[in-house]
Amino acid sequence: MPQVPQTFFDALAVRTWCGLALRALGRAREEIDAINVYPVADGDTGTNLYLTVESAATAVEAVFTGHAAGAAPHGTPSLADAARAMAHGALIGARGNSGTILAQLLRGMAQVLAAEGESPHTDAAGLRLALRRASDSARQAVARPVEGTVLSVASAAADAAADAEGDCGTVAKAAYRGACTALAATPGQLAVLERAGVVDAGGRGLVAVLAALVETFTGETAAAPSGTGAFAAAEGCDHPGGPADPQAPGPPAGVESCADDGAGGGPAFEVIYLLEAEDAAVARLRERLDALGDSLVVVGGDGLWNVHVHVDDAGAAVEAGVEAGRPHRIRITHFGADDVHARGGGGPPRERVQRAVVAVVPGEGLAGLYTEAGATAVLARPGEPPASGELVQAVRRAHAREVVLLPNDADLRHTAAAAAEQARAEGIRVALIPTRSAVQGIAALAVHEPDRRFDEDVVAMTSAAGATRYAEVAVAERQSWTMAGICQAGDVLGLVDGDVAVIGADVTAVAETVLGRMLAAGGELVTLVLGEEAPEGVAERLEARVRETYLAVDTVVYRGGRQGALLLIGVE
Repeated sequence: MPQVPQTFFDALAVRTWCGLALRALGRAREEIDAINVYPVADGDTGTNLYLTVESAATAVEAVFTGHAAGAAPHGTPSLADAARAMAHGALIGARGNSGTILAQLLRGMAQVLAAEGESPHTDAAGLRLALRRASDSARQAVARPVEGTVLSVASAAADAAADAEGDCGTVAKAAYRGACTALAATPGQLAVLERAGVVDAGGRGLVAVLAALVETFTGETAAAPSGTGAFAAAEGCDHPGGPADPQAPGPPAGVESCADDGAGGGPAFEVIYLLEAEDAAVARLRERLDALGDSLVVVGGDGLWNVHVHVDDAGAAVEAGVEAGRPHRIRITHFGADDVHARGGGGPPRERVQRAVVAVVPGEGLAGLYTEAGATAVLARPGEPPASGELVQAVRRAHAREVVLLPNDADLRHTAAAAAEQARAEGIRVALIPTRSAVQGIAALAVHEPDRRFDEDVVAMTSAAGATRYAEVAVAERQSWTMAGICQAGDVLGLVDGDVAVIGADVTAVAETVLGRMLAAGGELVTLVLGEEAPEGVAERLEARVRETYLAVDTVVYRGGRQGALLLIGVE
């Protein structure tokens, strides 16, 4: 369906832009990954940009959903609300060097758009100012700015927009064309790009995002880029100088050696984390991390920051964050020998295994359990569900021809389905088993046999998961209507198969009631997964109850760590 143009930059335009940008990056992801040679040739820039925008788009959708549900006096969020949500979503979901810079670009724009207060929209002048603030703030976030990167492309877009007269569509077109011209010039600014015969991958991603901005305001779709040569990545851009040379060579084998990476003498690790800290502490952190490594980008503000750096001593980078404030969502990636880019094209690719299991798990303890059982675990911390792109990355990381995907959460069924579809498009055979709880995943994993036929294995795992009833014990965060009546904040809730069945004041008592109801329908094995804040003795009390009342039923207990729920229960 053709996109309906937006005349002004309002909340709906923010929502539309995020959706179109996500779609554009999804189409261009593989191409952008393929031309990623700077600052490290780790082949993930397109994926990181996609994940960053996916997080921004999800945050904006949440704001619209909240307003539609009557959480605010008006049915539609203000421009300021939507812009702040976009910036916050990008900040907490930023991945990699380019994703982190893109998050700051969006934050810079949001600072201008949110300054409109309760105004429903801004005009072309506001868009010009937003693009300028975006470019300036991104440069300030990078410790050592380098020309020939996404920073150059962003600056050119802001410069071109500043000279444009007309409506938002005219300004967006000017920014897009300026970005295209700058992108085509990046090989002449960075020798590593010129040797590889490619344009800057981060800049290519920004061009896709700006093309989505043009489509938002005009309904016009920019021509899709094709090819992998130096100018082919900018081929779809309508810029002075005409289209790309279709005969431009792709990146030669071993081009990865052109860039500094873990195998070629550069830093061995990428460290990323969110940080809650004061401005003064972040200023000191910048100095310390700049001395430890390179590719330092610190974005954010108002007490929440996203920190990205390449270092040899990952522990020191994390310790610096601990001294500055409270780091969380810590991600450490080794530019290791298994990465094609780290190998420099000098060795054969790692052989794919025949079959693997990828599972979303809610706590560190369960992640260890699943990993020991041979699965690739994706950790979902409380309030931080994985995006579809993260699941796709996990499927790729499993490096298998066939993958069984266990979402272990009813709310992740659409996310997991999207990830499975994308993985199938990449030639991987994926079966999605709709597990609703980690205990169903444990049951499925227990009968997994990689040596039997794929279909037979999937049927057996699906059957085991379906035969496992699941429950959890948690604490209510606020007053709410439930199937068992009205609960108050602080009440202990017992949920069976996703619905509240018991409301009480004592964790152990509620757990006993829930377990009794489940076993009344029969069962042979009880699985208990204890959360980090589960009270002492609850597992022992439940085990004793099972021994005393149900002689033929066995019980197993696992430590789940910080998993959200106090207790997970499975009965099969």
